[in-house]
Amino acid sequence: MLTSSCDLFTCNSPPSLRNAFSSFTIPMGSKLSRRVAALRIFSRKVKDRSTLKVSCRRAQERVVEEEASSTMTETRKESFIVSSGEVSPLGVSQHGKGINFALFSQNATSVTLCFSLPQSDKDDLNDDGMINLVLDPSVNKTGDTWHICVEDLPPRNVLYGYRIDGPGEWQQGHRFDPSIVLLDPYAKLVKGRSSFGDSSQKFAQFYGTYDFESSPFNWGDDYKFPNIPEKDLVIYEMNVRAFTADESSGMDPDIGGSYLGLIEKIPHLQDLGINAVELLPVFEFDELELQRRPNPREHMVNTWGYSTVNFFSPMSRYASGEGDPIKASKEFKEMVKALHSAGIEVILDVVYNHTNEADDKYPYTTSFRGIDNKVYYMLDPENQLLNFSGCGNTLNCNHPVVMELILESLRHWVTEYHVDGFRFDLASVLCRATDGSPLSAPPLIRAIAKDSVLSRCKIIAEPWDCGGLYLVGKFPNWDRWAEWNGMYRDDVRRFIKGDSGMKGSFATRISGSSDLYQVNQRKPYHGVNFIIAHDGFTLRDLVSYNLKHNEANGEGGNDGCNDNHSWNCGFEGETGDAHIKSLRTRQMKNFHLALMISQGTPMMLMGDEYGHTRYGNNNSYGHDTALNNFQWKELDAKKQNHFRFFSEVIKFRHSHHVFKHENFLSKGEITWHEDNWNNPESKFLAFTLHDGVGSRDIYVAFNAHDYFVNALIPQPRQGKQWFRVADTNLESPDDFVKEGVTGVADTYNVAPFSSILLQSK
Repeated sequence: MLTSSCDLFTCNSPPSLRNAFSSFTIPMGSKLSRRVAALRIFSRKVKDRSTLKVSCRRAQERVVEEEASSTMTETRKESFIVSSGEVSPLGVSQHGKGINFALFSQNATSVTLCFSLPQSDKDDLNDDGMINLVLDPSVNKTGDTWHICVEDLPPRNVLYGYRIDGPGEWQQGHRFDPSIVLLDPYAKLVKGRSSFGDSSQKFAQFYGTYDFESSPFNWGDDYKFPNIPEKDLVIYEMNVRAFTADESSGMDPDIGGSYLGLIEKIPHLQDLGINAVELLPVFEFDELELQRRPNPREHMVNTWGYSTVNFFSPMSRYASGEGDPIKASKEFKEMVKALHSAGIEVILDVVYNHTNEADDKYPYTTSFRGIDNKVYYMLDPENQLLNFSGCGNTLNCNHPVVMELILESLRHWVTEYHVDGFRFDLASVLCRATDGSPLSAPPLIRAIAKDSVLSRCKIIAEPWDCGGLYLVGKFPNWDRWAEWNGMYRDDVRRFIKGDSGMKGSFATRISGSSDLYQVNQRKPYHGVNFIIAHDGFTLRDLVSYNLKHNEANGEGGNDGCNDNHSWNCGFEGETGDAHIKSLRTRQMKNFHLALMISQGTPMMLMGDEYGHTRYGNNNSYGHDTALNNFQWKELDAKKQNHFRFFSEVIKFRHSHHVFKHENFLSKGEITWHEDNWNNPESKFLAFTLHDGVGSRDIYVAFNAHDYFVNALIPQPRQGKQWFRVADTNLESPDDFVKEGVTGVADTYNVAPFSSILLQSK
């Protein structure tokens, strides 16, 4: 029974009328739809104060009359009672017999809670038929938080949002629009489209929802976190949907592209040898953001996920079958549990630098913008949106309210979903003040580093943004933060492809980038080494294209990075030339070997283990096709050669501690076989990593010349001899033999554009 002394409608009416409403009731039952319709007539047709009084009275009479006519046929009654509610926690929570709704808005002048009950059978996901409860600021507001408690609501599947009004001056930075039902920033579950990429649903509303009925997820009595030391990580960057969406995965269409689909392919991850997955965004995101208006990119689907709608809810359309938020939450946990059982940690790529709400030219208001634009986004002195993200808006991360939102989101993913860490997209945005200026000690970055709940987590920064704040090696870290090492990527690419003057830089990068990270208590593993990531060329394309080929993106090839440090090995794109194909294969193996023998934390990209191509597209975020999707038949074709080499090298790294030093290398731990450092035309580098534990030293040489180099091999320790483990110039299976091949002489003729690895036994 819904009872209200006008906190139901906030009539702003005299006390006599409010008292008359003290017994206003709406029984819940088979006649609910007509009662809701009566309530809608009331809530939408009121235009002024005099009409309001009449409408309140008529709405009461209409509903009470309907109640009387239905009581004889109803045998089951449900009811709910409205009260002022609690100020915390923000979002939706259980409070006694009620559901408490709490929302922050500093600048709002009116807030209306809108909700739809499961019995209303709303399939079209628009705001028709929603119950509207207008909050009275004298009763339902404490400080800047608006709150209301509704008793006896269903414990799950209620869809809700807010209409919010406030100052209308755009020039003052406000973007209020009470015609829009807004998503709660603290919604733990989000109901949106039912199918991924379904253009017929591109204007579908995003609603918050909740589930206080289901039993807690059963993690199992023998469940435990992998707790892998950072120095031992090998990270695999991947996209949940793209991993199994292709029909070559052999999965039922309801499973392909889902959290459950990933579970079925865990054996592949184990076979490859990685022990951490870094998932491209899995927060609820808007994959159809490009299709709401005519534009050159309207054919694309944002399959990467960098268009966050909400920071607490798992992507509902990654659930099996139709997108269901409750099912998505459960299946996400099943995925994490299965990965942990396989000894694989889960790191989330999180996007706290911007949201899906676009810019002021083409605004798309779904949540933050309409709740309190001046709080949630950075504005310039003219109160226009700042854009350090390249996506039209920039989250105001170091505002205390936004900072707490981000911290609560991170804690939620750790406590509720058991994730092991986070990679922060464009993390330099998180180092900016509310006016956009850089901060030397950003409060948010420090808070994440010091937070007790997050203390077991890996925290990794992408240390740059689209405003030019490049912080590689300088990211504020409190000895906790790791970084994507962009300098590693660039220097290794340039050396391996044969650029002049890169030998010294290459040596610095593979030995742990001490020039960047040997500060205070930082360690080599605080540098995340990568050659390939989701944005940019795949590994195969890196050795197949000199130029990007992004015409399919609709921007005339103007998008994507122009400075790729790539080399096509003599021909642009696909070719049947056996010599070029052999050279490309060799170069891919060289890159992978360099990555896995480097000090620091290695990260590789999904698909590089079989040589995935995007045909030169280095910005493929908008293609929900084979361009991004893992090709399982290609993997099968490469299982015994390309994949085998990649897998064996990863496993070799795991079994040899000389590649995973806790501290930066000392003189006794590495010997450089080099007296030609200052010659820019020298493109050969050799060194020995000394094993102080088992005396199994490792010799590695890279030849980026276009001619053979007859390398002098150092004498092994007494009683030992060298065994050839890897030679990228050889065909499989001779290119990698984990137990080693005897017969290594005093010299080794290292082929052009190749590398070798020897082990002393």
